[in-house]
Amino acid sequence: MTGPATLPDQPQEHGPSLPETRPHLGHALASEWTKMVSVRSTLWTLGALVLLVVGIGLLALGETDDPAGFTNPPHTAAAVFGLLVGQVAVIVLGVLTVTSEYATGLIRTTLTAAPDRARVLTAKYLVFSAVAFTVVSASVAVVGIASMIAVDSPEAHQTAGEWLAALAGCLYITLLGVLGLAIGAVVRHSAGAIAVMLGLVTLPPVVGGMLTMWESLTPLGNLIIRYNAPVAVMQMFGLPTSEVGGLPGNWAQLALIVAVAGTAVAGSYAVVGRRDV
Repeated sequence: MTGPATLPDQPQEHGPSLPETRPHLGHALASEWTKMVSVRSTLWTLGALVLLVVGIGLLALGETDDPAGFTNPPHTAAAVFGLLVGQVAVIVLGVLTVTSEYATGLIRTTLTAAPDRARVLTAKYLVFSAVAFTVVSASVAVVGIASMIAVDSPEAHQTAGEWLAALAGCLYITLLGVLGLAIGAVVRHSAGAIAVMLGLVTLPPVVGGMLTMWESLTPLGNLIIRYNAPVAVMQMFGLPTSEVGGLPGNWAQLALIVAVAGTAVAGSYAVVGRRDV
């Protein structure tokens, strides 16, 4: 009897190997962009923002039937009426950019595919900021251009500095949304994060007014009234400003929101990087 026949070793045939690419920020940006444009909350919030800013701004211009009544404010000032309400839409979109993934459990899939949490969070901040700033700026520009066409008055104006201030106002609104995104990343709950942001935006004027009832607390109350989101938006779009430490009030307001949002963003990186999903 002979033993089992042995077959000669056959060369193994392999298909073409796929190139391996290391994940980078561009991949995370593409992923976050896909998420943002594929959900209805983005359409609803940004649509509400455009409707409020452009719609209310045009209505305000329609009431200015006498050009002499449009004296000091720059053309973009008409956008303030819609922005005071529309800023809520930007804040809500910022919160939902991160909390919606926690609500659906998609965050586990996201962090499994991209374990670098800092890169994922950075992509969220960049995509949201670009989209929010673009939509806010475009809405304000529509109102400003419509005002230049509709209001024929030598007193109506829009200097280069005022256009720059209007862009700073758009940046301020965007940073409110970034702050909402940061708080959403820490809280991980949509309703809770939105409630916190609405409190930060709406309560300071009320608290400041209450503190002015006591003489000893009046300076603090006036300071709170002076530095809050509604006042900042109005200042940046050409309504009366004040001097603060040698800087125009609108730029001081912008510096304040940059500091607050920057602190919250740094905290979100620290919290998200340490805790479990």
